[in-house]
Order: sequence, then structure tokens, then C-alpha cells
Amino acid sequence: MKMEDATKRIEELTNLLNQANYDYYVLDYSKITDQEYDKYLRELEELEALYPHLAMEDSPTKRVGGEVIDAFQKVEHTIPMLSLKDVFSESEIVDFDRSIRKSGVVPTYFCELKIDGLSVSLHYEDGVLTKAATRGNGVVGEDITHNVKTIKTVPLRLPEKVTIEVRGEIFMSKETLQKINKEREKENLPLLQNPRNAAAGSIRQLDSKVAAKRGLDTFIYHLPNPQDYGLSSHHEAIEYMKKLGFKTNPNNRLVHSVQEVLDYISEKAALRPSLPYEIDGIVIKVDSIASQQELGFTARTPKWAVAYKFPAEEVLTKLKDIIFTVGRTGQITPNAVLDPVIVMGSTISRATLHNEDYVKEKNLMINDIVSIRKAGDVIPEVVEVKKERRTGNEVPFKMITECPICRTPLQKKAGQVDYFCMNEKCPARKVEGFIHFVSRPAMNIDGFGTRIMEDFYNFGFIKSIIDIYKLENHKEDLIRLEGYGEKSVNNLLEAIENSKKNSLERLIFGLGITHVGSKTAKILASHFGTLDALMNASIDTLTSIPDVGGIIAESIVSYFQNEENRQLVEHLKELGLNMKYLGTEIVEDENFAGKSFVLTGTLSKMGRNEAKKLIESRGGTTVESVSRKTSCVIVGENPGSKYEKARELGIPIWSEKDFLGKLGNL
Repeated sequence: MKMEDATKRIEELTNLLNQANYDYYVLDYSKITDQEYDKYLRELEELEALYPHLAMEDSPTKRVGGEVIDAFQKVEHTIPMLSLKDVFSESEIVDFDRSIRKSGVVPTYFCELKIDGLSVSLHYEDGVLTKAATRGNGVVGEDITHNVKTIKTVPLRLPEKVTIEVRGEIFMSKETLQKINKEREKENLPLLQNPRNAAAGSIRQLDSKVAAKRGLDTFIYHLPNPQDYGLSSHHEAIEYMKKLGFKTNPNNRLVHSVQEVLDYISEKAALRPSLPYEIDGIVIKVDSIASQQELGFTARTPKWAVAYKFPAEEVLTKLKDIIFTVGRTGQITPNAVLDPVIVMGSTISRATLHNEDYVKEKNLMINDIVSIRKAGDVIPEVVEVKKERRTGNEVPFKMITECPICRTPLQKKAGQVDYFCMNEKCPARKVEGFIHFVSRPAMNIDGFGTRIMEDFYNFGFIKSIIDIYKLENHKEDLIRLEGYGEKSVNNLLEAIENSKKNSLERLIFGLGITHVGSKTAKILASHFGTLDALMNASIDTLTSIPDVGGIIAESIVSYFQNEENRQLVEHLKELGLNMKYLGTEIVEDENFAGKSFVLTGTLSKMGRNEAKKLIESRGGTTVESVSRKTSCVIVGENPGSKYEKARELGIPIWSEKDFLGKLGNL
């Protein structure tokens, strides 16, 4: 075939197949048979193999996957992807409507089904898909273009050469999940828990062939800058995006009163079980773009939209046992061990019972049938016992009298409902050291809060610092815990892995050496350069360093003379933790030294991490929340509530210009 003829035929086949995909996956009908489609696709594949340079950017052959990336790259959203305020009752919806009208706006609302998937941002340059990104934290997401290109409802090329960003939801249908799980069952693979987790896991695959096989789908529901396209309402934006070839939800509706909003919710709640995809609520938006701009935003959410969440689903299961865990303060908490059951798409096997009084008020007994729900669709809780289901085999609850870890008699403080283990050397207290190790000033493992550490310790996943870096071995077990999920566990494991790259001062501080604070840790790291050098330092060597006195020196030498501590360091080396100082030497600056700073808003001259490093390099520290102990709040553009709190407390406030001026004084 001549080059000219091949070019023409490739273009013809590409357009024909893309139209067939749009007809089938978006409009739900087909002009050509499956056999014809397969025939044309094979012909196109053969031509592209012969003339690879002629393959078009939007060729349907690109949807089968094949691109493999090494890691997900970060993407900064030009316009932040804000979350919506959640409401849980009709009265809150009425209050929302009342606040809109109180602002002087007479609203028309646009109601949408809240798809239970994951948010995506799609960018097109001159009509060609160039980038797809996750929501992330709303400001920075991850580039998932290689996987999104495999989704049949995402156009690779638009009918107009328009540069545009649209946003929507990636999801997996109920039917697709069932088909995938049937295949996984045959292969003895773990079943995918629910459509949302399945979609999220699929879209975060490094190999796009995996995503291509998962049958993902999309609904597009938001245009961030409709005015740029001459649009004056949200429903016009939806119609415009539909015209460009995007799949929009046919169940959306324009309504003119709060009563019509409530009627829509009732109608769609009843329809929910029969929908081919999962929804977890209804999104309600003011339709007029001018009214949206007039109403504006809070620091985190738009004032012109809310997300109504359906009431928590309740299911029945068996209370197999009640076990007791020890908190970092010695507090004893009873926990329900349940027959695993799926609630709102998550497998629940345990739930907190809070304290002895809570268990007695619920009249819970081991072997009871109980109802479980997820409060706010997040936290699992035992609602009530089904007394009519009792058989006589139930075992009455009995509060323990000794610590389950060290067997010390428990004490109940006057006027309180909780029991405590008062043994300060109780092995359970080790969790405090682990919490310190992962804290922000130490190894800064994001997502590893106190409650999570206590859970992992009590459930046996972490018994030493070493175990933190071996949590990957328990990944499947962690995902099955109540309150967790694939996304949160993956994020945590990624944060643990990233912490291995931290500069030495964080590790020194994280080890918890008595009298060694974060500032001293940085001085030591900067002076010795490596942990080996610090481990072998004498008291005389240590006391020769400014700001390191005899007590600190003796504490350091004593710590590293302990063979268990030296073995811990060796294990951490083997696990790949950095043992070198990566920063610059601290230069004391009276504007910063010994002071704590809070950053809020967007700095125009530098990123927040760079600003933190500059503060720390001058002897200061940065903290996340404003309190009376805060020395100063540095304010950039669009500051949040931290700025208001600083004003209330009378804490000094620096503008970005002030901050740069202080840096320049050095």
C-alpha cells in the first residue's frame, strides 16, 4: 500500500473506531457489530505496525495499555480541586438553602448523583488529551495519564481544537466488579472489596495494561472556569462538556426549590440499589456561575455547594469476642471482635466499645448478634444487640481487673469511666516511643497518628521500630482493618518508604535519646555528618560542641553503649535508612533561633517546604497549628483560619515581605 493510501486509511479507521467507541460507551448504542469492530481494529493494528509513524495521537489502539512508568509524578493543580462540605440530614439541606437566600441569592439548584469513585482532572491542549491527574490533597495530585488513556469513555481527541480542563469521577460498575472477582476467584486471588477501592487500585497501577483490563468508566461533572467559554451556568457547562464528547450523568437535574431538592434525594435514594454503579450521596450546587462567585468560598470548600451523604447502612454480624487494648496513657479500651462483614463497601472485623459503661449500656454479650454501621460512612460502631436472636449460648461481659499486657492491677480514676494501667514500665507504653519516632519533628511519617500506631501495636503488627519498616509484609491484613482501606494503607506505606531518605537529624531525634531534642539533633548531625561518627563519639568530644553540655553528652554515650540500641541502628541501616546529614550547618539568627513559626496561605517567592528549611537552618522550628506558644505566623496569599486565630491571640504576624526581609538580615 502506498504511503498516501496508508495515511488516508489509518485516519479513516481511527475516526470510525473512535466514533464506535463513543456510540457504545457514552451513548449506549452501536452502529456496527462487534465482529465489524474487531475486524477494523485488527486492520488498524496491522497498518500501524507497518507504518508506526502514521499512528494518530487518538488511535484506539492506545487504549489497550502497554505503557509502564517507574513512579507517579506529582502534578500541581492550577485551580485547586476543593472538596465539598458534607451534610447528613434534610434539616442541614434546608439550612444550606436558608444561608444561600440570606446572602441575597435566589437559587436554582443543579442536583447530581455523588458517584463513589475517585476524582480526576483531564487536560486538553488544542483538543488533544495531554494530562490526567488525581485530586491528591486538592493542590497537588498524581499524573495518571497512562492509565486514563485506557478508559473508553475518556476522549483522546475532542471534536473542537479547544484547550480545556474538565473534572469528573473514575468508577467501576457493579457488573464489572462481579466479573473481575469471578476471574480472581478462579485464580485463587484476593477478591476486590468494592467498586471504589477497585477503581482506585486500578488507576494507581504502574503498568497501564492492568488498568486497561479493569473496565473503568467516567462521568464528567465540572468545568473549573466556565466563564472562559462564555458559559453562565453549571448546567450549560454540563451540556458543553457533553457536546465535546464527555460522558455526563443522565440522572442530573435542574430544580427550583429546596423541596424539589429533597424530592430528588428521595427519588434517587430509592433508585440507588438498581443503579449500575455505586453512589454515596447527592451533590447540590447553585446553578448560576455569577451567584457562585458572589457566594464565594471558605478556606476549604465552596459556599455554593454541599454533598448530602446517605444515612449509614446497618448490617448484622456476630460479636465473637471482646478484647482489651492498652493506650499510650495506660487507658484500657474494650474492642469488639466481629465476624467479618461488609459495611458500606468495607470489610469490618473489629470496632471499639469505648469503655465498661458503654458495653453495659448496650447490654452486649459475647456471641450476640449485633447491628453494625459506619458513623458518617467512616467509623464502624456497634449500634445495638438483637436480643430476640439470643440462643442461650451468650457469655456475659466481664471487665478485666489486670492489665492484659503486664498484669498490673487496674485503677479507675475518681469521676472517670475509664480504667488505667498505672505501670509506667508496662510494655504497652512502648507505643509512646514509636509515636515519637514517626512524629512530624522526627521521621515525619505522614498518616501515622497516635490512634493508628496504637492499633498496629495492639494488633501485633508493630512491636519494635524495625517493624514499622516491615509493615509492607502485612499490607493485606491492614487493608482489612476497620477504618482503613487500600488507599490509606498505600499512602502510609509510601510515607514509610519516603522516610528512609530523611536527613540524619530526624533519625537522631526519632531514636528518643534522653535530653536530645530536635535542635540538639540537628547540631549533632551537622557536626558529625554520619550516625557512625556520633555513635563512637566520647564525652569529651561531645562536650566540645557548642550547646552540648555534660548531661546531654553522658546521655548520648550511655544510649549508644547499650547493645540493643546499637543493634537497632544496624537493623535500620540494613533496611535502607539514610545515616548521613543532608542539610546545611545551622547558622543562629536572632530573628528565628528558638522560636516557633506557623505558615499559612500561599507564598509567591518560594514553596512551603523551602520556607520551612530556611527557618530551621536559622535555628527556628515550624509547627502546624497556632497556639499561645507560637512565636510568629507567616502569612501568604489567601490565608486560612490560622491567620484569624493568630489575630485573636495577639501573636506577631509577618507578611511574606516581612519574612524575606528577616532572612535578608543574615
